[in-house]
Amino acid sequence: MMTLTGKPLILFCLLTLLLLSPLSHSAVESSVDRRNVALGDTLQLVISATEDDEDLSTVDFSKLEQDFQVLSRSTRSNTSIINGRRTHERRLQVEITPLRTGLLSIPAFNVGTARTAPLQVRVSDAPQVEPGDESVLFEATVDRDSVYVQGQVLLTLRLQQAVNLDDRSISELSLPDAFVVPLEQKSFQRRINGRAWLVHEVRYAIFPEQSGTLTIPAQRFSARESVQRRSLFDSNRGRLLKLRTEPLQIEVLPKPAEFTGNSWLPARNLVVEEDWSADASTLRVGESITRTVRLRGEGVQGAQLPPVQFPDIDGIKHYPDQPSIGDDEISSGLLGSRSDSVAIVATRPGEIEIPAVSIPWWDTDARVMREAVIPARTLQIAPAAAEPLQSPPAQPMSNDAGEQVASAAGRSALPWQLLALFCALGWATTVFVWWRSRQMTPASAAPEQAAGNVKAAYKSLLAACASDQPAEARKALIRWAAARAEDPGITSLRAATSAMDDSELQVEVEKLERALYGSATGDWRGERLRAVVEQLQTRKRTVNSSADQSLQLYPAN
Repeated sequence: MMTLTGKPLILFCLLTLLLLSPLSHSAVESSVDRRNVALGDTLQLVISATEDDEDLSTVDFSKLEQDFQVLSRSTRSNTSIINGRRTHERRLQVEITPLRTGLLSIPAFNVGTARTAPLQVRVSDAPQVEPGDESVLFEATVDRDSVYVQGQVLLTLRLQQAVNLDDRSISELSLPDAFVVPLEQKSFQRRINGRAWLVHEVRYAIFPEQSGTLTIPAQRFSARESVQRRSLFDSNRGRLLKLRTEPLQIEVLPKPAEFTGNSWLPARNLVVEEDWSADASTLRVGESITRTVRLRGEGVQGAQLPPVQFPDIDGIKHYPDQPSIGDDEISSGLLGSRSDSVAIVATRPGEIEIPAVSIPWWDTDARVMREAVIPARTLQIAPAAAEPLQSPPAQPMSNDAGEQVASAAGRSALPWQLLALFCALGWATTVFVWWRSRQMTPASAAPEQAAGNVKAAYKSLLAACASDQPAEARKALIRWAAARAEDPGITSLRAATSAMDDSELQVEVEKLERALYGSATGDWRGERLRAVVEQLQTRKRTVNSSADQSLQLYPAN
C-alpha cells in the first residue's frame, strides 16, 4: 500500500480541504416580502440558515442602517426529519422601514462562513392622503390603464385603518368578461404625517377575455370599530363602517396586427429552456433519452402558454409525455410555467439535426413582438452496441469420453434443476400475491386516480383553448370527457359531447369540427369553448354505468 509523507501528504490534505469546503457552508439566504414600497411603509426582511453552526445573532446591520431603520427583530426555528435526514432551519425576521426614496440596496450579510445575496427595493414618495377626521380608508387601484386582451392587469384593494376593527369583510370580485386569479394578501404598517396606520392589501390578477372597455365595479368594505366592553353583559358594539371604492375602467386593446405568431401570447417576459436526461452526445441507435422544454412567462397564466411542437424527424421516434402546467406568484403578478417532455429514440446512426424551438410572444411593456428561441443542435448517433460474441460449437468427442462427460454433467445439473424449480415456484407465488393484492385494492384509490386524470386533462384543454390550437383542443376534450365519465370508450368528439350532455358544448364542438375539417381552418378561437368547459368543470362529476353493465352476463338491449 502506498503511503503519503512529507510534502505530498500536506498537498493532499490541502486539496481535500479545498474540495470539501463548499460542502461545509450552510444554505443561508435573505428575502423581503415586497420589492415596491412607499416612504413610511414597513417591510419584513427574513434571513434564514439551515445549519446549527451559523449564529444569526452575529449578523451585522451597520450597512443596512445607512438606508433603512431597523424597527424590531425576532427569531424562529423549525426542525424537520425527511427520509431520515434532519434539517434545522432558523429564521431571523427583521422589520425595517426605508429612510429615503429611490432604488435602495439591502446589502449582503455574512453569517458564519456563508454570505447572502444582496437585494434591491424601490421606494416611492409617501402617499398623499388627506383623511381629515377619518380613521379608516378604502381604495382600489390598478397597475395600468390599458392592457392587451388576455394580458394581465393587477388590481389592488387597499384598506388603511388607524383604529382597531372587528368583523372586516370585502365584497367578492366578479368580472364576467375576464379571468380573475386571487393573489396573496399582505399587511404592513404605514406612517403618514406622524400618524400610524395598519394597511391590508388584497390583490387580484385580471386577464380580460374581450377587447373594448373593462369596468371594475365599486368594491364594498364593512367592519365595526372595536370598543372596550365594561363587562361580559355589555352589549354595546362599535359603530358600523361601510365604505366603497370608485369604479375603474380599463381599455382592453385587441391583438395587434404586428403579431404574426400562431398563438397570441401577451407577457411581460418569456423564457424558454431545455434539459436532457443524459448526455445526448453519447446516444446510440435504439437507446432512449428524454428532452424537456420549459416555458416561463411573467404576467401570463400557465394555461396560456402554447404547447411545444416536436416535428417528425428522419431517424428519430418521438414519444411525448403529458405536459406539466403551473402558476407561481411573484411581485409583478403571476409567473406561468409549462413543461413538455418527449422521449427520443434514434433509429439510425449518423448526424441528425434537432430543429430550433421558437415561441413568438408580445412584449406588453415595449409593445413589440419577440421570440424566445432554443437554437437547433445536431446529434451524432452512434451505431447500436455490438452483441457479445458466441463461443464456437464444441467438437465431437469419443464415445467413452462422451459418456463420462454426460454422466458428470447430469450429476452437476441436478442441483441447478432443483434451484430453477424453486425459483419458478417463488415467481408463481409472487404473481399470485400481486394478483390478489390488485383484487383487494381499496375502491377509494380509483376516484383519486380519476380525479388526477380529470385535472390533468382539464389543464391541457384550457391550454389548448388559450393558444387557439383546434387539433390539441380536440384531443384534450376527448381525454377530459373520458376522465370525467370514467369511460375509456369515449374516443370521439361525438361520444364526448354525448357524455357531457350540454347544449352549449354541442355548439362549440360543431364550431371546432368545422375548423378542423372545413375550409376556414385558421379562424378558430378557443375563448368560448374554454368558458363552457370551465362551467362544466364546476358541476358534480357523474360516473358512467358501463362498468356495472360489463359485469352482467347478458347486458340488457
